[in-house]
Amino acid sequence: MSSPKQVWEYRTLIANLAQRDLKSRYKRTLLGWLWSLINPAVTLGLYTVVFGIILRGVAPSLGNGDAGIFALYLFCALVAWNFFAGTINSAIGSFSGAGGLLTRTYFPPESPLIAGLITVTIQMVLETLILVAVMLFIGNYGWTYLLVFPIMILLAAFSFGLGQILALGNIRYRDVNYLTGVVLQVLFYATPIVYSIDIVPDPYQQILRLNPLTHFTDAMRHAFYTLDMPTTTNWIVMVSSAVISLVFGWWIFSVNAPKVIEEL
Repeated sequence: MSSPKQVWEYRTLIANLAQRDLKSRYKRTLLGWLWSLINPAVTLGLYTVVFGIILRGVAPSLGNGDAGIFALYLFCALVAWNFFAGTINSAIGSFSGAGGLLTRTYFPPESPLIAGLITVTIQMVLETLILVAVMLFIGNYGWTYLLVFPIMILLAAFSFGLGQILALGNIRYRDVNYLTGVVLQVLFYATPIVYSIDIVPDPYQQILRLNPLTHFTDAMRHAFYTLDMPTTTNWIVMVSSAVISLVFGWWIFSVNAPKVIEEL
């Protein structure tokens, strides 16, 4: 079973794997890293048109007292969602893609997954910086921006733990990769991203609150949009889900990864 200390000893390898992933991601493209900004920008634009203009979605007032802006209300939640979905998909792809290395030499099998997490984190940082720049431009800013650090650390732990389990399952059953794509689509709409949870009838609203991602996206909106503290419930759910997911996922992965490496 790999320990965090063992993984730390291979930090140079992890850095090299992350660097290789970054270089290969947009290799032989004309726009290069601009694609990392174009993709979320197009997604944001489409959702804004469909849910904000056509379906007339209404956003609450900004933290500075100005009228709500649906695109920014949506963007705050999308940053968290993109980070979650990216971490899950990266974990699955990183582990299966590292088969050649893992079968030739020893290093903690968690290393490729951590390298993938680093890559996704860089993408998230870029999106967050754009969000901050827009918020500063319209005068909606406050000390709550600092809350993005604990929120995203907890989201990374939650996503990474789930990703480890799915990465293992994908080696044994390749259906897991396709099933994950389907589940992520369902989960996207089961998370209050393109709508406010307040418009959901009470019985179903309570069900949505059982979804940890509801609290992560809500916390991001508190920090960037309404400029206030996430609720106590938000923090309890985020911390508990992150700890349970990371500890359980790391344990399951460490115990079973050596057994499935031969199948890579």
